[in-house]
Amino acid sequence: MAALALALYLVYGGLTFGVRTLVQIRRTGSSGFHGVGGRPASAEWLAGVGFVVALAVGFTAPLLALLGVVEPIAALDTAPLHIAGVMLAVAGIATTFIAQVAMGTSWRIGVDPGERTALVTGGPFALVRNPIFAAMLPTALGLTLMVPNWIALVGLAGLLLALELQVRAVEEPYLLSVHGTTYATYAARVGRFLPGVGRLTVR
Repeated sequence: MAALALALYLVYGGLTFGVRTLVQIRRTGSSGFHGVGGRPASAEWLAGVGFVVALAVGFTAPLLALLGVVEPIAALDTAPLHIAGVMLAVAGIATTFIAQVAMGTSWRIGVDPGERTALVTGGPFALVRNPIFAAMLPTALGLTLMVPNWIALVGLAGLLLALELQVRAVEEPYLLSVHGTTYATYAARVGRFLPGVGRLTVR
């Protein structure tokens, strides 16, 4: 199961970062990558660094399991949970890529305060405001269930914290500043990660 989890991580990275970046370059001439922004220890910096670290830790979990360095947590190391994990991971990878494609030329990794892109509200963005991040979380959960060791759990928790910080402290304030009442109206109608949950009330 560790080998399959590692393979899915590689597919995940290749598809959602590699292929999507190549598509963006071909469409716009830009990779869409803005890197880790903000001054050190700021919310934006912590979110960016936390995201990178969480992904690295998550990738390390099946690698160390495959090498026999870490043991699985016995209570979670069951066939039904492994199967559920595979299903979640595969569905999550596909959904993440679909949501990335739905962003069109507005797709970015990171925020450039001086950049202005179109606000995407159709397709999966009509269901939740952050469908890419919403799909990344069940993907990470699925991969964790496939290789349920303490390193995988740390990576999952770190990813959740990084995405929450990125969305609440960085992206939502940025989108409100750029799109104003258009985003405020959209955010009041559409949930953050789950339909109807986390709608904003902007005064």
